[in-house]
Amino acid sequence: MRDALRLGPGRRAADLGAGTGKFTRLIAATGADVTAVEPVAAMRDALAGSLPGVTALAGSAEAMPLADASLDALVCAQAFHWFSTKAALAEIRRVLKVGGRLGLVWNVRDEGTPWVADLTAIMNAHEGDAPRYHTGAWRAPFPAEGFGPLHEEVFPHGHAGAPEQVILDRALSVSFIAALPEAERARVAASVRALIDRTPELAGRPEVTFPYRTHAYWCERLH
Repeated sequence: MRDALRLGPGRRAADLGAGTGKFTRLIAATGADVTAVEPVAAMRDALAGSLPGVTALAGSAEAMPLADASLDALVCAQAFHWFSTKAALAEIRRVLKVGGRLGLVWNVRDEGTPWVADLTAIMNAHEGDAPRYHTGAWRAPFPAEGFGPLHEEVFPHGHAGAPEQVILDRALSVSFIAALPEAERARVAASVRALIDRTPELAGRPEVTFPYRTHAYWCERLH
């Protein structure tokens, strides 16, 4: 994404829906001048505390506090499915320079691994109508007015750590799981722990690798 979006010193970039800044940190590491746009104050405060060199602003996909044609690149990491509308793309087009690029990134669980597919089944029982990447609904506004074609690349990715961290904590942090009533969230946690305990490649292991596939997209503002 660094190369596709031409990130580096002297370039201006924004992380839209930046959350607590996990991906913002990677953008800043390229040497680009980075602005984070995040509507939730608590997340914005966490980002500002950990990334003092990044400007953190309140804003939304449809109303960014940024000047017209002020950015060389804008990135949405694990976020675009929440605001994949023509209005949001019009606002993104407004803040990008002609020739500026929009990047979209998602880490997707690799369900070719049986225990990952079982974990997805536990989680998806609670998704309701929450916007999700896997539905493909986020693609509806493309091709977008003023933008070129959407380019896609897919890469394998592994998240290594203790099972409680990379499987349980990650599952409980998903938005529609985190929003469940406490008793129901506890039942999800119990189901995930049971899955870990009955899976030979996970049970009793101090470290495991959660397999993901990273889907990266970009398109360019043409006019």
